[in-house]
Amino acid sequence: MNIENLQDYMLELGSKARAAANILRLASAKQRTEAITAMADQVRHAAPDIRTANAKDMHAGAAKGLTSAMLDRLKLDETRVLAIADGLDAVAALPDPVGAEDERWTRPNGLTIAKVRTPIGVIGMIYESRPNVTADAASLCLKSANACILRGGSEAVQSNMAIHSALVAGLKSAGLPETCVQYVGTTDRAAVGHMLGGLDGNIDLIIPRGGKGLVGRV
Repeated sequence: MNIENLQDYMLELGSKARAAANILRLASAKQRTEAITAMADQVRHAAPDIRTANAKDMHAGAAKGLTSAMLDRLKLDETRVLAIADGLDAVAALPDPVGAEDERWTRPNGLTIAKVRTPIGVIGMIYESRPNVTADAASLCLKSANACILRGGSEAVQSNMAIHSALVAGLKSAGLPETCVQYVGTTDRAAVGHMLGGLDGNIDLIIPRGGKGLVGRV
């Protein structure tokens, strides 16, 4: 993706994510679950495209000298693509966490207090290598009614964007904004810095998944 102004691009992702989070907060559990199921169907439908994109990443990774272990983490064969779809279905089948009551107690003055689960808002996910994380993170965020901004490793960019396209198709078919799940379409490392800056207050939580360098920076 050709991005002329990275800061403007990242801020736009943040504002769109906040708007999507406000819609998700009011979406029913049924609609969110149907969206994740539709995502799974779209991943299966797009399996050939995802594998073609992955082949490009594999070729580029080999040229860059990635280790055999790293290439194995990156590789998506037919079985692994179908496993991504099955993982989405597994998340869809989980109980809805939104509104669940974790604890209730009564104060000496008679006031009853309850601890109830609510969406966080917008979650930024920064991860490396494994492209299946794109689907895992998106589905878990959607299940809990949170919008997300995903930033995967540069070595898996083609695979991640192909998976993201399938996820967006699932969202649209379920009547939810495609901006509920956004993928940072650049390998520029400065994008991570913008996310850590909060995107004008629009990111509520950052989750890193990767090596010590990434986790330490976050």
